[in-house]
Amino acid sequence: MRTILIQLDTDPLASTFDRVVAVDAGVDELFSYGGMTPETVVPLVHGAMFTRAPGELKHTAIFVGGSDVAAGEALFEAVQQAFFGPLRVSVLMDSNGSNTTAAAAVLLAGGHLALAGAEALVLGGTGPVGQRAAELLARQGANVRVGSRFATRAAATCEAIRRELPEARLQPVATAGDAGLNAACRGVQLIIAAGAAGAELLSAERRRAIATLQVAIDLNAVPPAGLAGIEPTDKAREREGAICYGAIGVGGTKMKIHRAAVQSLFEANDRVLETEAVYRIGEVLLGR
Repeated sequence: MRTILIQLDTDPLASTFDRVVAVDAGVDELFSYGGMTPETVVPLVHGAMFTRAPGELKHTAIFVGGSDVAAGEALFEAVQQAFFGPLRVSVLMDSNGSNTTAAAAVLLAGGHLALAGAEALVLGGTGPVGQRAAELLARQGANVRVGSRFATRAAATCEAIRRELPEARLQPVATAGDAGLNAACRGVQLIIAAGAAGAELLSAERRRAIATLQVAIDLNAVPPAGLAGIEPTDKAREREGAICYGAIGVGGTKMKIHRAAVQSLFEANDRVLETEAVYRIGEVLLGR
């Protein structure tokens, strides 16, 4: 039986990026819909549920995407609410690449540094990728500093993660101004920069001054770099004693995880793939 992936995108036009990945993952048929909202999604979900026998439903799956992660989360929830009983199909949420990118960054960091007990700083930690990276680091037992220009936003993100992970060791840090940024960087072994495109979060001089730094990962591919002095193509490149990755250097692993996650949707009809589940797929893929 042919596999069918139903792409539900919150943008007016469904992402060509996600469509290419689906094709490269081996999907037989790809149905793409743009401009999706929680109010319009139910008929499409029911169409996926009722057209094949229960034992055949694993051959149909849903992908939720789009550039607006909050909108994607609402759509992802609406899709799951439309299921009932055994009539369901597997669903993956990766709006703006948030889950696959965060998973790739944390997995790559873990290849160079024992994350359990590590001192980690996530700059831009209140954004969708930063928040997911902080959550994944906390799940691995790291002590995570969640950085934001605004202390209230950092604190709110920490609280949101703790609602899902009460044992998480999280510290909100304000990174506006030299004093705050210096304090946030003091003694860290890992930095992941996940801020907005084109915003420098840490100068090269300040990065070089962190004597404890072992791994630095910048997820911004748009100049200027989030971590100055790190090139987008850096892939496990040593700079001033730290192993460095740029956005393109992380991108290869992100793409492998994305394809593997799509493929795993067709192994059963009840997969729900978001942050932690996507990370677990990456662990298997990388043999961790």
